[in-house]
Formats: sequence, structure tokens, C-alpha cells
Amino acid sequence: MFGTLTEKINHAFSKLKNKGALSELEVKNALRDVRVALLEADVNFMVAKSFVKAVTERATGEDILKGLNPSQQVIKIVNEELIKLMGSTHAKLNVASEPPTVIMMCGLQGSGKTTMCGKLAVMLKKQGKKVLLAAGDIYRPAAIKQLQIVGEKAQTEVFEMGQINPVKIASEAVKYALKQGFDTVILDTAGRLHIDEKLMQELKDIKAKIKPDEILLVVDAMLGQDSVNVASTFNEMLDITGVVLTKLDGDTRGGAALSIKALLNKPIKFCGIGEKLTDIEPFYPDRMASRILGMGDVLTLIERAQQAITEEDAIKMAKKLKERRFDLDDYLQQLYSMKKMGNLTEMMRMIPGLSSKLKGADLNVDEKQIERTKAIILSMTKKERANPEIINGSRRKRIAKGSGTTVQDVNRLLNQFNQIKDMMRMFSGKRRLPFGL
Repeated sequence: MFGTLTEKINHAFSKLKNKGALSELEVKNALRDVRVALLEADVNFMVAKSFVKAVTERATGEDILKGLNPSQQVIKIVNEELIKLMGSTHAKLNVASEPPTVIMMCGLQGSGKTTMCGKLAVMLKKQGKKVLLAAGDIYRPAAIKQLQIVGEKAQTEVFEMGQINPVKIASEAVKYALKQGFDTVILDTAGRLHIDEKLMQELKDIKAKIKPDEILLVVDAMLGQDSVNVASTFNEMLDITGVVLTKLDGDTRGGAALSIKALLNKPIKFCGIGEKLTDIEPFYPDRMASRILGMGDVLTLIERAQQAITEEDAIKMAKKLKERRFDLDDYLQQLYSMKKMGNLTEMMRMIPGLSSKLKGADLNVDEKQIERTKAIILSMTKKERANPEIINGSRRKRIAKGSGTTVQDVNRLLNQFNQIKDMMRMFSGKRRLPFGL
């Protein structure tokens, strides 16, 4: 997400760097390029125009143009305006004064609404909530069954009454939750391939009956401008409380994320970043702005690491490094932990300054290579993983054959492991390693 936009914005500002002073024309030319980049990213025309106007007004003052590090001050202004554009602060879920909190999920078919119900349930369960999923989509074939499968994966109970009146299902689900001690109900409502009067009336009837604390609209970020149009219609009819963007890990240009808040004045509360039920993140405007400007996102990176690696595992690993007992089993465990943290290419881009330091370098991580590495290690015996130095020529041939790789691949892995081991020993004596390594 935002890869091309980040590239073009950085290119626009590269012309301003290392200059002791800036002219108004130079700033306006750079911001014109930013405006073009925003439009190419499918940002709404009026939003892009308003954004550039706000930045220009702030960035062309005499104290900025002739001040210390003018280019950095201009970028700082752009960052602040981006944050303001996307909502300024993280918007938390509304919680009922008395349980259960009712969250009504709505959106078009194909937006990822049912899966997002499961993702939200998983996230809330980690926060200690007792969550009930309710099947309110009675029209789409196998919709109830899909929610039950999602609920099973999320280890969350699913309330369903078959294909009866959705308003009654919603009402009975809330009653059931109250009786059984659930503190959160997530209602999966029906979607359509397009917006129609019947769909909207049904959703309005459900809203009137159960008075949800949250009405979250699930929007496919891949739709670009169309997603903003869909969101506008739903908001007019239902007065939604927030937006959930899905498929932000895909080849999306980012226009929806940058346009929705400005046009609807409703916050983006969560975003889907993958297919797994754990692939959900709260939406932080300041962190997203940092990513767009290529400044990284250390806070999200740390949070992912904390979720993937327990404190106990980190302490054990530190002890092993100190005692020089780091082996291929430990290396394999670190690969699994990294995988839990999500898309590795995206993680690379979260490291501040990495893109600029490796300008022109390909930051895309070959996930298949990581899987090959796992296969090679799993093809070794327990003794070989604990003592890699015993792996001679004949053992390497056997490991290559067992893992479906070549002897050269095995040699490459062992060389990489030795280099990493040496590097870790060097760091372990100086400070605690990042992410528990």
C-alpha cells in the first residue's frame, strides 16, 4: 500500500533538500507534484486540492522559506496536514455504558465484511472481551455457514436462527448475549452487489430495533474512488460511526484512506492487512502519515513484535545468546516469529530511513525463500540442528534431497546462519536485541 505514492512524494521533495533557503516558486512546484501524486493515487479531486492549498498557505510563509532547514519544515507541515486529513487521532470503539456493546457491521458483498467480523472478534477477545457473533445475512448462499466457520477459527460462539427476519435475528442475538453474559455482540448484516432501497431499509430497521453502539462500514480499499461513493451513500442512510478498510495489504493506491475521513467526517477505525484472522490493526492517522512519507512506523512494528514474541521467549533467547547456545532450532523459531508479525516486505518499509538509505534497492522480501529455509532446517535431524558443524558433504546431499532444494541452497543457509550467529554474539554483549532476538 502507498508504495508508488510514497515514491512520488519523496521524489517531489528531493528537489528541495540541501538548500539553505527556498523560494515560494520552488515550494509550489514541489506541491504541484504532490497534488499530481495524490490524484494518481485515486484521492478525491477536492480533497487533494484542499490539502495542497492548506500546505501551501502554511509552507510559503517567510519564517519557513528563510528559516533553518526549510525543506524539513515543509515536510513537517505536509506530515501534519496528512495526519489532520486522516483524522488527527486514533478513534476507539464506542463502548456501551451497560453490556452488551452492539457492533453492527455493514457493507457491500465482497468487501470482506464477514471475515472482518471474525478479525474484530479475535482482537476484542485478546482485550478480555466475551464476544458473540450474530448471523444476520440471510440472503447470500452459505453466508451463515461462512460466519460459523469464521467463528470456529476465532473460537467465538455464533448466534443464528436460520433464514428468518434479520431484524428479529438481531434483536434475539442481543437478548441472548445479555442472558449469557456476553459483553460484545458483532452483527454480520446482509450485503448486496450494489446499493438498493431494500438493503438500506432493512439496515435502517435493524438500527432502529437494536440501537447499536457502533455502525461500522466495511470498505474494500481496492475500489479507490468508488469506495468513497459507497461510503457516502451508507453514511447518508445510516449515519455510520466509523469505517473499516480491508485489503490494505493488496495493490491499493491508498485513495480511499486519504479521502473518506475528509469527505464523510467519519473516522477510519480499523484496517485489514491480510487474510488471517489476526491481520487487523487499529487505524492511527499519525502512523499512516509516516508510512506515506517514507518515515517508517516503529510503533506498529514494536506492537507486532510484542504480539509475536512473548517476554519469556525473549528472555530465553537472550540467555542462549549469552551462553553461545544459539542453534538452527532457535533460528527456525525466529523465522516462525517473524512470519507471525505479518508481511515481511511491509515490515521492512516500517523501519525509519531504510527506504532512503537503500535508495534504488529492492526492499521486497522473497517469502518463498523463507519457506525454503524452513524446509531445509526441518529436513535435518535434531542432532544436526543442534550441532550444524557436523553437517558434512553426504549429510548436505541428504538434506537437500529431503527438502526439495539443492546442495548450494543448503550451503547458503549454513553460511547465512553462521554470519547471523556471529552478529548476534556481537550484539548480545552490548545491548538487548530488537524484537527479542
